[in-house]
Amino acid sequence: MAAERLGARESRKSPPAKDAPLAPGAIVSAATDAAKDGAPWVSEPVAYDGILLASFGGPEAQDEVIPFLRNVTSGRGIPDERLEEVAVHYRHYGGVSPINAQNRELKAALEAELARRGVELPVYWGNRNWAPYVSEALAEAHEAGATRLLALATSAYSSYSSCRQYREDFADALEDTGLQGVVEIDKVRQFFDHPGFVEPFVEGLVAAIEELRAADGALDATGIEVLFTTHSVPTDDAGRSGPESRGFGEGGAYAAQHLAVAEAVVERALAVFGERGTADAVLGEADGLNWELVYQSRSGPPSQPWLEPDINDVIAELPERGRRAVIVVPVGFVSDHMEVLWDLDNEAKQSAEEAGLAFARTPTPGVHPAYVAGLVDLVLERVRGVPKGERPACTPLGPWYDVCRAGCCENARLGFRPAVAGLQP
Repeated sequence: MAAERLGARESRKSPPAKDAPLAPGAIVSAATDAAKDGAPWVSEPVAYDGILLASFGGPEAQDEVIPFLRNVTSGRGIPDERLEEVAVHYRHYGGVSPINAQNRELKAALEAELARRGVELPVYWGNRNWAPYVSEALAEAHEAGATRLLALATSAYSSYSSCRQYREDFADALEDTGLQGVVEIDKVRQFFDHPGFVEPFVEGLVAAIEELRAADGALDATGIEVLFTTHSVPTDDAGRSGPESRGFGEGGAYAAQHLAVAEAVVERALAVFGERGTADAVLGEADGLNWELVYQSRSGPPSQPWLEPDINDVIAELPERGRRAVIVVPVGFVSDHMEVLWDLDNEAKQSAEEAGLAFARTPTPGVHPAYVAGLVDLVLERVRGVPKGERPACTPLGPWYDVCRAGCCENARLGFRPAVAGLQP
């Protein structure tokens, strides 16, 4: 059996798949009957056998840091000496990334919410870049008799690294375990504007403003800058994110989705202040909140353009704009993993101190009840075949597609590799 073949070898990341074959009559690889025809939104119920919770993964010991970073940068020829420059972030925390512990907590929270609603779907967890790998989760699911899985990736937005690469990893794992044609994998839609994802950021922004004002009674919106931050990506990849037919232009769907969510968070936060009768005091002479989208954690060579502006550069400029405080909202992240702990709670906070600014960083969704409930809602959309018109979305861009469109989120350097849960290529 596939699980026995997997157990006979050392735990490792699956090699790139050579193919993602189509079943007879299908135009989507490894899809269930409801999704195999490639419709953007699936409105036919599906009796799934389990949920595949897929995440990035991270090391949990000092001796795992470099092997993990080799997985992350596989195929790019980066020497260990260069990797060690990034490894220092992990070594600062004892070589342990918080992401695996966070995924264990999320898995438990999902299982509890599913049980509360009477949904009998087991959750199988696998990572892209460190144990437990996606291939191990597939083998575990198959050993339990599951043949129809609904994938839930811990990434909300459209881009190569946050969507298509997961779909490639599913194809890699199916081929590696010998489960092509045996296990079907659909994937929930990108959930950047689902209310369950957005609400925790609204709560965090409201709380941060109130805390800053409690510490400085003279502070209002005229002196505060809200920086919505996300992981920077190469501009060529960003421009290829989302279907070309949507015409998002520079930054592609990746930038457009983040901007739309940031605007929705601001609007909802202002509505909360309005409901509490504190809007006038919070705004002062301002017409609204001062905010912008910034980027962080770029890792490419200086010669390669990445999305800008960088969060630390913007923080340094804020005093010239008359700001006395900065609120960082990590809207691109679902949990407090390394890019949040190091790049925001250390580097961005230090930048704020150097600029003489009060600093606040809002929480990521983590296991916020609204977020966990929202993820289960996304699962039930596909289990029940909920029509597009009945699906919630906080921005005009959504609800996003169940089945990724052809040509969506190409990697500019690697081109199109075999992938599932979307139209080819």
